[in-house]
Amino acid sequence: MEIHEIKKIVDNVDGWLTDKEGELLYTLAKNCTSENVIVEIGSWKGKSTIWLGMGSKRGNKLKIYAIDPHKGHKHRSDKIETFEEFQRNIKNAKIDDIITPIVKTSEEAAKNFDEPIKLIFIDGNHEYDHVKLDVELWFPKVTEGGILAFHDTASGNRWTGPKRVVKELVYKSKKLRNVRFVNSITIVEKVKRTSLKDRIMNRYTFLLKDLYEYTNKLNLPKPLRVIGKMLIRQ
Repeated sequence: MEIHEIKKIVDNVDGWLTDKEGELLYTLAKNCTSENVIVEIGSWKGKSTIWLGMGSKRGNKLKIYAIDPHKGHKHRSDKIETFEEFQRNIKNAKIDDIITPIVKTSEEAAKNFDEPIKLIFIDGNHEYDHVKLDVELWFPKVTEGGILAFHDTASGNRWTGPKRVVKELVYKSKKLRNVRFVNSITIVEKVKRTSLKDRIMNRYTFLLKDLYEYTNKLNLPKPLRVIGKMLIRQ
């Protein structure tokens, strides 16, 4: 299925994900080459799950564990049941054969989860303590060469937890490199041990991102904003 066809499907699914972020998840899942698994923390009604599932089916068909208690969402104050709608959306997208829903909180699901993870997308509770706990629980389960992707890490987001945790994690960890950004998603690669060059590049990339986000608020000419984006992606 082509990207434009997937967009037509996800356009009818409630959620907070840009097309570029969705395409990123699709590409990350498609490029997973091992026999490990993909994990999603926070599924809501399945928009991001569909992007991951479509990518996995186009690639090596890794199993995807979609973890969510389905009792509400970070952007909503009301408590609603979402599992039935999630299942319906996944089935309509024809990816239910590779999706295994786990109707639990991230903390509950982590207790008995022992499969090595190639890609994890963290988009659960956005409070600082919860995001930090997600990292503490799931980071050890990610394989070397595995990818961690965090949603809502951009400045200006009402939820500061994800950005704060990611910045602390990358600055302190000696097992993460190749920091990249697509809209509000931050992507990092787990390795056995980073080099000094890796750590310098991580900090340099964050510095460029912070500078770009700051100058973007100043309404600079479009050519300068484009150059800033290009520097961040390099």
